[in-house]
Amino acid sequence: MAYRVRTVRDLDDFRVALSAIGHYFGWQPTDEEVERLGRIMPLERVYGVYDDGALAGASGIFPFRLTVPGGEVPCAGLTVVGVLPTHRRRGLLTRLMRAQLTDTRARGEPLAALWASEETIYGRYGYGMASFRCWARVPRVWSALRGDLPPPDGDVRLVEHDEALRVFPRIHAHVCRTTVGFISRSRDWWEVRRLDDHPERRGGGGPLNRVLLERAGRPVGYALYRIVHEGPAGDRKRTVRVLEAIGVDPEALRDLWRFLLVIDWTDTIEGVYLPTDHPLQLLAARMSRFDWRVVDGLWVRVVDVAAALAARSFEGEARIEVAADEHVPDNVGKWAVGSGDVSRSRRRPDVRVDVQGLAAAYLGGFTFTQLSRAGRAEEVLRGGLARADAAFRTSAAPWCPENF
Repeated sequence: MAYRVRTVRDLDDFRVALSAIGHYFGWQPTDEEVERLGRIMPLERVYGVYDDGALAGASGIFPFRLTVPGGEVPCAGLTVVGVLPTHRRRGLLTRLMRAQLTDTRARGEPLAALWASEETIYGRYGYGMASFRCWARVPRVWSALRGDLPPPDGDVRLVEHDEALRVFPRIHAHVCRTTVGFISRSRDWWEVRRLDDHPERRGGGGPLNRVLLERAGRPVGYALYRIVHEGPAGDRKRTVRVLEAIGVDPEALRDLWRFLLVIDWTDTIEGVYLPTDHPLQLLAARMSRFDWRVVDGLWVRVVDVAAALAARSFEGEARIEVAADEHVPDNVGKWAVGSGDVSRSRRRPDVRVDVQGLAAAYLGGFTFTQLSRAGRAEEVLRGGLARADAAFRTSAAPWCPENF
């Protein structure tokens, strides 16, 4: 069989490429969905692998900027990856992943990232789990915040789509600049991914509700949520599903959740994309009544080690050896980091990792000591793990509040 990997040519070609992942989710994109998705996923970033001209698999990229310690970095958001079940175990996924990695590096994007539908796959291609995310659920009767907190400092109101599109991006951009793990959003991204309220995107919930928090007339936070009806007819429960709640400071975030946790005529509140160190854990009066579940979050691939290390800040000095990268051999080597400088090194490293281990530590989501305990890092010099941990340390857990 003659397999060929190439980018898609037009929207019709794009639709066919989407059918590879659509097969597994029972999804056939409409003309409108193809057009809307094409606004945020350039056709030249969508690769298909073809068997004598017929699609066998595909993958796509959302180009955006990812916030890392000390700044923002161009990043390739890998998505819609799938190989049809008729073509499994033929190395086609590897061909797609290598094509995307080669293209990403050529475009000067030092990082790639993804959300893993099946997390056992992507370590083979150098991706490391770089963050966790929390899912939280609490009965409304136990959802109150602590009684010693100061009263709300601001006003909350529901807004329509146009006002949300005008105001929410400014709030998000403010928080994005300093929150590791956030991704930048274009206007098209806001329209297609966050504020789109087409029925097929509601996930069984009701219409999208958009909440704006203002303090002295100044926007300081927003939330997106749906009311979801669950359970059998005659005994249905109503859940407030919080899709996103973003505040410019801790007080704004606290007041948003104060509002969301006490919405009348509801039974349960659910937060679906929260960081592991979300302040709600300490704000709640009855934390034991919350059901917290931790699952894998953002996966990161260091595509260009030199550029990725140079793009982030460090809290100390350390020497890191990347001992293996099967798909990008140029990444192998020893690197000295710290004090605003990154360079190749000939000295013995503090820590030795493969590229997947470096990815796990890059955003500060995991320490090298944790990686060492799991067999993913090796201490070479005495005290090396502590030095590497100090250099890569961040003040907060990385947080990506959306799945792409």
